[in-house]
Amino acid sequence: MARKVTVIGGGIVGLAVARSLVQRGAQVTVLEKESRWGAHQTGHNSNVVHAGLYYKPGSLKARMSVAGNRSMVEYAQVNGVPVEVCGKLVVATSESELPALEVLAQRAEANGVPAKLITQGEAREYEPEVAAVAALRVESTGIIDFPAVCAAIVRELETAGADLRLSTPALAIRTSEQGSVEVATGDAIVRSDALVNCAGLHSDRVARMAGFTPKARIVPFRGEYYELRPDRSHLVKGLIYPVPDPTLPFLGVHLTRMLDGSVHAGPNAVLALRREGYRWGDISVGDLLDTARFPGTWRLARKYAFPVGYEEVRRSLSKRRFAASLAKLVPAVGAADLVRSGAGVRAQALLPDGSLVDDFLVEQGHRQVHVLNAPSPAATSALEIGNHLAELLFTTI
Repeated sequence: MARKVTVIGGGIVGLAVARSLVQRGAQVTVLEKESRWGAHQTGHNSNVVHAGLYYKPGSLKARMSVAGNRSMVEYAQVNGVPVEVCGKLVVATSESELPALEVLAQRAEANGVPAKLITQGEAREYEPEVAAVAALRVESTGIIDFPAVCAAIVRELETAGADLRLSTPALAIRTSEQGSVEVATGDAIVRSDALVNCAGLHSDRVARMAGFTPKARIVPFRGEYYELRPDRSHLVKGLIYPVPDPTLPFLGVHLTRMLDGSVHAGPNAVLALRREGYRWGDISVGDLLDTARFPGTWRLARKYAFPVGYEEVRRSLSKRRFAASLAKLVPAVGAADLVRSGAGVRAQALLPDGSLVDDFLVEQGHRQVHVLNAPSPAATSALEIGNHLAELLFTTI
C-alpha cells in the first residue's frame, strides 16, 4: 500500500518535497493556507539561481545550492520556465575588501563553483559603470521565474493525482493511537502516515503544534527593494553584488537585472514587526511578543543592534541612504533613479544563544520531518531539498 504523506506549506520547497514523494510512490496531500502557491518567501525574492559560492564547504547549503543550480536550470528549460544563466560579479570597491574577496574565491573553488578573480578593467567589460578595484566573476549564477517553477510543479502534482488544497490552514496536529498523523484544517481531518512541515515563516509554530520542540525560533526579517527607473536601467547589465559581511547571513544590497529587463535593487534587512510584515505598518502584537519573549532575540540585539541594525533601519527609512549603498557599487545611481518596489520577509531561524542559524536546519521526530531554516538559497536548492527530505522521511515510516 502506498504511504500517505501530508505536506504543510505550498511554497517552492513544500511543492518540491511533494514532487519527490510522489515520484517515490507516496500519496501526497499539500496544505497551503493562502489562496495561491508560493505566496510568501517564494514569491517575494530576487529570482536568482544562486551558484553556491558563499556557503561553508560541506554544508547543506553548499552541497544543495551547487547541485540545485544545475537541477533548477535544467528543470526550467525542460518545463518551459523562463531562465537565463547570465553570471554575476561580486565586487570589491576598496583595497580593504580584497582579502575577503580572495577568501570568497577560495570558497567557490572548494564548493566546485565556476568562478575567477578578475581585474578592474575586466570587471568593466561586464559592467561599464561598476566601481571595483577587483571582482569575482561567477559564471553559473542565473535569473529565473520561481513562481512559474511552482506552477510547473503543481501541474506535475495534479497529473500525478496529488491532493492539493489552497486556503487550507493547519489548525491542529496530533498523532493518533493507531500511529497516523492527523491534521485538522477547520472543515476536515487529513490523516496520513507521516508529516512534512515546510511552513516557512510559521515552521516553528507548526512544529510545536505537532508536539515537537524545535531548537530554533523563527524571527522575521524584511528585505525591501527598489527598482531603477526604466531610463536608468542601462546602468546595470547583469548582476552586481558587494563582498558580503561574513558574520551575517545576508548578502547586502545588490543590483539584479530581471528577466523582463528591469533592474531590482536591494534587499536590506530589518526586523519585521509581523511574521508576514511586508511594510512598517504591518504589525502583530502576538508576533512581537513571541519574538520579544525568546531569549535569543535579546542576545542577537546585543550583538547587532548597533551599528548594524541601526544602519539598516536608517537605510529603510531613507531613499537617499539606500541609494548611497548602491552607489558604492555603481556610482552613477542616485536617489532620483530609484522607485519603491516590493519587499520580502525572510524566515530566519535563531537559536537561544542569539546565534543566527546559517545552514539549512531540518529536524526529525516520529513520522515527522520539520524544515526549520530554509532561507536563500532554498529556492535554488528546492529540488535537491525535496529529494533529501523524501529520503529522510522514508526512514521514519
